[in-house]
Formats: sequence, C-alpha cells, structure tokens
Amino acid sequence: MSVRIDITGLRREKVAVVPSPLAELGMALHVLSEPGHHPGLQGWVTGVTSRLDPHLADRMSEADFLWRTSFSDLFLPFAGIPGRDTLPGATLADDLDLLDKLTDDQFVDAGLEFVCSPGYAYDSPRPGPLADAEMRRRALELAAARGPRQLRFAGRLLTDPPGVRAWLRQFLADCDAAFFAETWSRLRHPLAADARHKTDLLRHKGLAEALGAVSPSLTLDAPGGRNRADGTDGRGGTDGRGGAAGRIVVDKLVEGRTHTGDGGLLLVPTSLGRPHLTVLHRFGWQPVIQYPVSAAEPAAPPSVEQLALRMTALAHPVRMRLCRNLARSANTTGELAQMLGMTPPEISRHLAVLKKAGLLTTRRRGRYVLHQLDVTMVARLGSDFLEGLLR
Repeated sequence: MSVRIDITGLRREKVAVVPSPLAELGMALHVLSEPGHHPGLQGWVTGVTSRLDPHLADRMSEADFLWRTSFSDLFLPFAGIPGRDTLPGATLADDLDLLDKLTDDQFVDAGLEFVCSPGYAYDSPRPGPLADAEMRRRALELAAARGPRQLRFAGRLLTDPPGVRAWLRQFLADCDAAFFAETWSRLRHPLAADARHKTDLLRHKGLAEALGAVSPSLTLDAPGGRNRADGTDGRGGTDGRGGAAGRIVVDKLVEGRTHTGDGGLLLVPTSLGRPHLTVLHRFGWQPVIQYPVSAAEPAAPPSVEQLALRMTALAHPVRMRLCRNLARSANTTGELAQMLGMTPPEISRHLAVLKKAGLLTTRRRGRYVLHQLDVTMVARLGSDFLEGLLR
C-alpha cells in the first residue's frame, strides 16, 4: 500500500522545502490531543496543559477531530491556492491569510474530512457537500455516528461556513498567543536549517537524494534510472521538455494517488510530528509531504511489507511458542523440536518464516546452528507483545 505522486513535467524550481507555522500549529494540537503518539514530547505537553486557560481547553476539544485522528488539510491551505505553487507563509498570520483565500467549497470539503468513508473520493473529482445534497446527507449521517460534538460541528460547517471560518481563525490565533508563539520561536530556526539542507541536496544531488534524506519511506520511481530534480539523469528520466518523469512512492498504510501537473511539490518539515509522515493528495491541490526532522530513530522504520511479514509470522500459535523459547535462550532446531514435540523439518519451516520476517538471529557453535529471537526488533513491534512472550 502506498501513496503515489506523479511528477511528470515537474521542474526543479517547482520543488520547494519550506516550514509552515500553521502546519506546525496543527501538529502541536495533535500532540496535545494524542500525547501517547509522542512519548518524547511529554514534558512539552505537561508544560502547555498545566498553564492552559480552561476556556481555551474547552474550545480545543470542540473540533479536535480536525487534528486528533486525521490531520485536516485546513492546516496546509497554501496547497489549495489556484496555480498549485503557493508557498507557506513566513508567519502564522500569513498562513491564516492563505486559509482565508480558500473558497467555501474547499474549506467545507477539507473540514469534513473527518467523516470520510471508503466511498469518499479524496483524490478524485467530485461535487462538494455544499453543492451536492446527497453528500451533505451522508456527511451528517457519518458525523452523527461519531458523536454529538462532531454532528454539531458538521451542521455548523454546512450551514454557516463564514461563521466557522471566523471561529477557527480566532481559535488558532488564541492558541498562538497562549502557547504556540513561544514554541515556534524555538522551532523555526532548526526547521529552516533543515529546509536549507534539503534544498542544497535538491540543487546539487537531485530529487532522489533529497527524498532519501527526508525519509526512508520515500522512493523515486523514475524511468531510466535515478531522477534528478533538474530533470536530467543521463538515462532518459525526463519528460522530453526538461521536466522530471516518474513518480514518488510513499510507503503508507493507505492507497492514494495525485500528480504535480503544471504545479509544484512542497516538502514541509515538522519538529513536533514524529513519527507521522503526512501526504496531502487531495484532488486539485498541490501535493505536500510533511516530514519529521527530530532525531532519527536507531534504525530505519520497516516498510509496510516488512510489517505485514512480521505480523503474519507472529500470528501462528506454533511460532508464538517458538518465540517464547527463543526469547529466553538460543536453541538448535533439534532442541526446539524436542521442546515442542514436533519433527525438525516442521520446526525448520517455522524458523524460516521468522527469519524471513527479520525476527531471528543465528550463530554457529561447532557443527550446531543456534537460533535466538531478536528481542530489540520485537520490542519495536510493541512492549505488550514482548512482555507477553517473557511473562
């Protein structure tokens, strides 16, 4: 599963790496709503919530579905400006001015993203809920299933877009005054430094190199070999007009597609967003990749395919029993067969599945091969699972 961005015709000058105060404020609101996603920011969360005005905290919960379970495109309004090449603002006020430039149709459509369903054509052309009665009915129905607050907000959004727009702008400005201005004053300089570094990579080493530095989950699938941001790779990776050819593939547990067309591509760094890698692929909007820049994890995150292999490997009861034994000590195939009352060939087949999933280490001791569970790798899948094995 992945999100694919067709970059055919994309020119180097149309690729930009720029921080966004509004996007970072959106991430700040997400962290405050879901601190469990961001254990490294517990100190910041405690500091903000301990001095937060109760009235502002109540307003924060009024529409938290815009940033709690899904990150609304309203925090990336520059992507929706006609021409599809607008950059984020230098200040939060600039970004809020860009938010004001979205049409009511765009604002309502993006605001109702939290009620999207499998039939919601996010990356395909379709009428918006302001123009389509069936979409309005469906949006209210889905909002009602999510609770009274969501239903009230959806109803206000559909009947009074200007009122909700004014409410949201004032709320975001109040958040800035209460806590975000101080946070942004610390974050904007390292974010700008990262943006400069990625821009240098784009200019001197090409798009593939820059994407690799952004995240291991981003790859450039280009015809003729590795594509450069200047549209040249020496092996046919252009569209014949000096622009790039190919597509960016983002490894995520969602399916999506978009294209840069005659617009641009934006890379927006975030300090508060780790581990989230956000991809805006809304139809008609400029593609945006918001990526985390905080300290890297000890190892590159596994691909979705690797995660699927590991979860499948661990789903079998025999392999769970093997993991329990191998978490405690290294054992040979014969020893494991004796412990589990199975034949060595049967044990070998299960060990092969675990090894392919990257969950085992092996070492030779004389003529014997010892297998052991890679506890560090298993711990990255979840502490509850590891505790269950060791219990």
